[in-house]
Amino acid sequence: MRKKLLLGNWKMNKTPSEAKEFALGSKDMVEYAISHGIDVGVAPTFVCLQTVKENADPRLIVSAQNCNEHDHGAYTGEISIPMLQELGIDWVILGHSERREYNGETSEKCNEKIKALLAAKMHPVYCCGESEATFEKGETKKWVAEQIRVGLDGLTPEEAKEVVIAYEPIWAIGTGKSATKEIAEDTIGFIRRTLREMFGPVAADIRILYGGSVKPNNIAEYMSEEDIDGALVGGASLALDSYKGLIEGLVG
Repeated sequence: MRKKLLLGNWKMNKTPSEAKEFALGSKDMVEYAISHGIDVGVAPTFVCLQTVKENADPRLIVSAQNCNEHDHGAYTGEISIPMLQELGIDWVILGHSERREYNGETSEKCNEKIKALLAAKMHPVYCCGESEATFEKGETKKWVAEQIRVGLDGLTPEEAKEVVIAYEPIWAIGTGKSATKEIAEDTIGFIRRTLREMFGPVAADIRILYGGSVKPNNIAEYMSEEDIDGALVGGASLALDSYKGLIEGLVG
């Protein structure tokens, strides 16, 4: 049985002092989640990673929001995997729609990063999702299948099992709109079938999250669906009370 996962993506929010306050205040929530068999984590900005790692419950997953596929070199502004490892960080979000749109990140580039992370025994969280125009044209599955096939190209089944997939329809991120649980389940079920075509039976073990205007008052609806294994949450993960509500929704 796949373990549920809640991962809060803080994006470009929180100073180190604000991140420390959250980390210290989240310890009881993490204990509550772990005691109910749920993995929980947050993805702070690079400047807050060490602060959260040092002040949170050690069982809280602390993820980076990006990394570079190279170990070192003349890549101004980039962060390498060894740098993250020295901080004790072993989770990284890749391919988020905002990075695809604003930073030109492609599925091919994500593929390079995923392979580098897996070689370093780290956990990639690979994001996929379609625009509203693609959704309206009925081409969601075609679009998402291409992102999955390119992003995970060349992986072995055992490697694929270490990747977490996050399906986030772009039209539902930070818009107040959210895909119905039926839409989310239909697409995520399709992603799992695509993974099965690529990697065989291990597809049943790959965790697939839903993201897109997930809040404490709707997370339980998504978690009731068979193929949805948790949530990648943006704004609703920033405040302690809201984060607690998300965990409670996951616990049910």
